[in-house]
Amino acid sequence: MKRWLSWWDGRVVLLALDVAVAAAVIVVTLTGGDPRDPHPAFYVPAVVVSGLALLARRRWPFLVLLVAVACLPAGVTLLPLMVAQYSVAARHGVSWVTGLGVVVAVLAGKVVPALTAPESFTQVVIVLGFFVFGPVLAGLWMHQRAALLAVLRDRADEAERTRTLLADQAVFAERRRIAREMHDVVAHRVTAVALQAGALSLRAPDEKTEQAAETIRATSATALDELRAVLRVLRDDAPSADAGPGVLASLEDLVAEVVATGARVELSLPDPLPAVPDQVGRAVYRVVQESLTNAGKHAPHAAVDVRLAVTGERLAVEVTNRLTPHGSAVPGSGYGLVGMRERVELAGGELRTGPTGDGRFQVSARFSVGSPVGEGV
Repeated sequence: MKRWLSWWDGRVVLLALDVAVAAAVIVVTLTGGDPRDPHPAFYVPAVVVSGLALLARRRWPFLVLLVAVACLPAGVTLLPLMVAQYSVAARHGVSWVTGLGVVVAVLAGKVVPALTAPESFTQVVIVLGFFVFGPVLAGLWMHQRAALLAVLRDRADEAERTRTLLADQAVFAERRRIAREMHDVVAHRVTAVALQAGALSLRAPDEKTEQAAETIRATSATALDELRAVLRVLRDDAPSADAGPGVLASLEDLVAEVVATGARVELSLPDPLPAVPDQVGRAVYRVVQESLTNAGKHAPHAAVDVRLAVTGERLAVEVTNRLTPHGSAVPGSGYGLVGMRERVELAGGELRTGPTGDGRFQVSARFSVGSPVGEGV
């Protein structure tokens, strides 16, 4: 269906218009005039052929013009010729094809007699203006209008592409500025914390202080590594999104760091670890990391259960902790759950958070990895 509609730019309205024009030309030609006038035996077939030929006027307008001229000796009116002239001018504009069409129309059998033996000058003007130049001028106007609309469309598309390019450049420049600020301010401060914690662990007066200082140093070093990863993302130097269990394997280190601070965390991972896209793995890591942080702030000293489960093409992450009447006084930004949800949705997953009804709070994320998890991608 679409292939046939290509003659009419894929628009059914244009097809219906051409059918209506062809039908109107055939009906007017057959019913017009004096029925007592003699007509050749092939008059009706010639009328039908000249009318049906108008259906191809958008694809082959000059051929339709020749068909209309060929049917004139059979007594067909000038209506098919007028429509064909208009179509030639509308398709080719100011060109030799349009000029040739005018010559053919002027030399047609019904126009030449009116011009060679006119009853009056008015008749000459009417014949040339209405049957020849009128349709041509209307077709040229439509051709110029279509060309103008095409130019305006191109300009609008170019303006849209320019706006998009400028917006992308502004975003990229802002990301680079943020990356510089994070490197110059945040990275410097975290590095200072790591160095001071390392010095304290070497000069600690007792083993407990040494362990605490070493935990602070290790956490600061991890934060620096993660900060460098964020800077690579901001500078469009993010690592490739190949599948693999590497990010999920780092969950054990994350939980170990939290346990070293005195928290009670139980981690349950599938064996073997599934191979998932890097974006999904990072989303899982951030969900667990943010959930452990929130549990430490809002339910200190409560046991936390972290579970990863694999079912077919689904990867489920659940972090559950007991609710406590008094949380920590550590301030929060208020964007933890929002950022967690955004990251999960960007990875194609869904996130649910809230009380479970049995005195616990649960963060649950589900990811679809597209193929059976564990078989790789």
